[in-house]
Order: sequence, then structure tokens, then C-alpha cells
Amino acid sequence: MRLRDQQIPATTTDQRLLDSRGPNDWVHTDPWRVLRIQAEFVEGFGALADLPRAVTVFGSARTKPGTPYYETAVQIGQALAEEGFAVITGGGPGIMEAANKGAKQAGGLSVGLGIELPFEQGLNDYVDLGINFRYFFARKTMFLKYSQAYVCLPGGFGTLDELFEALTLVQTKKVTKFPVVLFGSEYWGGLVEWIGTSVAGAGNISPPDLGLLHVTDDVDDMVRVVHDAYAAWEAAH
Repeated sequence: MRLRDQQIPATTTDQRLLDSRGPNDWVHTDPWRVLRIQAEFVEGFGALADLPRAVTVFGSARTKPGTPYYETAVQIGQALAEEGFAVITGGGPGIMEAANKGAKQAGGLSVGLGIELPFEQGLNDYVDLGINFRYFFARKTMFLKYSQAYVCLPGGFGTLDELFEALTLVQTKKVTKFPVVLFGSEYWGGLVEWIGTSVAGAGNISPPDLGLLHVTDDVDDMVRVVHDAYAAWEAAH
């Protein structure tokens, strides 16, 4: 940058850095945030660089232990771990905890990528490798970069956000050979029907885009979809 006249600051950069008596607002400025964002990417890439093939499992943090979908998520985590996949979740309670629990009980690698939220703090007790993020977009990058598939169980806005971002990236070829599995036809059926009738019906997506979603109620079927996609990815690389 070039600064002239009134744009020239009254103090030097070194002075502002070394003067501990000044205000601490500088840690909340945008340039400092850039460094924090950079640090999140560096830490995430470093921690996950040696991760084996993995599947991310999404779902509601509000799902209680003992409920059907919680127990299904435990089974999904177990099945993926037994097939040699690490299981990645958002690291929180509910469906995330259940999938991490299943992976850990099966002797697999259980990963949690947490986020700072006012109502959801800390990683669940079943996470073996955990990272907490400040920024959603840095965390989303880690989910996509280190997963070979997404499995979405019933969830709220957060699950829907991850679901549609993945669909957008697959549709636009930003990521390839990446299946998105919706587990629970009763829960997801209305959404899939709306996409087929309203969204595709209005010409806002192409008919082949409907094939980007796989709806199932069967754990073995989910594992098959993940395996087939991974085999296709390996063949392409």
C-alpha cells in the first residue's frame, strides 16, 4: 500500500506491536482474522494429512441416546470402521456422538471437527482425533478434503447446509466421485420429492442431478455405495 497525507498513521507498525499499553482491539481486526483463518487451515491440514480413507457422518446434535436414529448412527459408525474407513463428524453430541461411538467401539479411527457455538461446546468423549474451529468455512473444507463420502442422517439447518454445499460442489465438478447418502427415507423423502418436482420441474437443475443423492434405510446398502464410489475414485487416480 501507499499512504499519503492524512492516511499516514500517527504511529509505526513496530510501535503498535511493542506498546503493550495500547488497546487490545487489534486482535479483532480483519488483518488479524486472516492470520487466525490461515492458522486454522494449517493446523487442520497438518492434523489430518495422514488420515486414511474416511467418511463424514452428519446429523442432528439434538438426537438423544437410545432413540432409533442414534442407535442407527452407532451402527453406521461401526460398519464404516469395520470396512477400514475413518469416521469424521462435527464432534458434537447426538448423531455425531453416536457415529464416533460406533467407530471407536469397532476399533476404527474416530475424528471430530468441532465448531465454536454458544449452545454446543466441546468434543464428545468418543473422539480420538479432534480439532475445534472458529470458522465454518475452514471446517467445511476439512470435511470435504478428507472424506470420500457424506452420510446424512436426520438433522437441522447445519446438516442441510453441509448437504447442499456438497451437492453444489459435486454438480459443478469441484469434487468428483463423491457420493451423498441420505439415510432415513421417511425423514428425507419429502425433501427429495420437492427437489424432483419443484426444483427439477422448474428446470433449475438437470435430471441427472437427481442421481447425486442416494436415499437408503439399509446400512449395508450405504456401505456398498461408499465402497463403489471409492473404487471409482481409485480407478480414476
